Amino acid sequence: MEFNNVYGDSQRAEAYAKLEFPGTYYLAYRDIPELISGHVKGTRALDFGCGTGRSTRFLRALGFHATGIDISEDMLKQARELDPEGEYYLVEDGSLSPVRNEAYDLVLSAFTFDNIPTMEKKVSLFDQLRELLVDKGKILSLVSSPEIYTHEWASFSTRDFPENRLARSGDKVKIVMTDVEDRRPVEDIIWSEEDYVIAYRQAGLEIAQKTKPLAKTSEPYQWVNETTIAPWTIYVLKKHIQQ
Repeated sequence: MEFNNVYGDSQRAEAYAKLEFPGTYYLAYRDIPELISGHVKGTRALDFGCGTGRSTRFLRALGFHATGIDISEDMLKQARELDPEGEYYLVEDGSLSPVRNEAYDLVLSAFTFDNIPTMEKKVSLFDQLRELLVDKGKILSLVSSPEIYTHEWASFSTRDFPENRLARSGDKVKIVMTDVEDRRPVEDIIWSEEDYVIAYRQAGLEIAQKTKPLAKTSEPYQWVNETTIAPWTIYVLKKHIQQ
């Protein structure tokens, strides 16, 4: 299957650099500090698929020494302009070579695997990320729930893509981000929870906790479906210990 990662684009990078944590994105990050405090010891973190550095800066605000890596030079250019003192490295697709000899207490992958096709490639990258963890290190895998591609949201629209409803795990789907100036559709890969479990297991990881954050009516956003349908799934992963 041919898949084009739309984030390797200077126009989209400029639009994405202005994005912080509005609406539906707020739910993606709201519970991460509590998850980290319950599972992570130490302060060395890797932001895998850092884009324009939003998650990297988020981790630093939580007290981590955070390094960001990405395959898009356009995204990294924006990250470095926004955060000149930050550590951001370009990696080749499928490779983590610039940080291969490092060891991290936490690896955060926020939305990155939405843009990585095939089970083989996902497993290979999760396996490489596992190798970067200290013995009790954790991976936070923040991914789009399949439902995000078939409903309307405070920060996304899928109404123009009814074909998404027929998509199966591994198929391409489209979605529009409504909180950025660039309204061109984003092309993602839909992936089922069952297939994520398989990918984690094959990469030598196991799930320590899974959460599907729902919005609260008391929160200061105009929610659409977020109070009843979870747009995101967050997995806390640890190394599988052979018995």
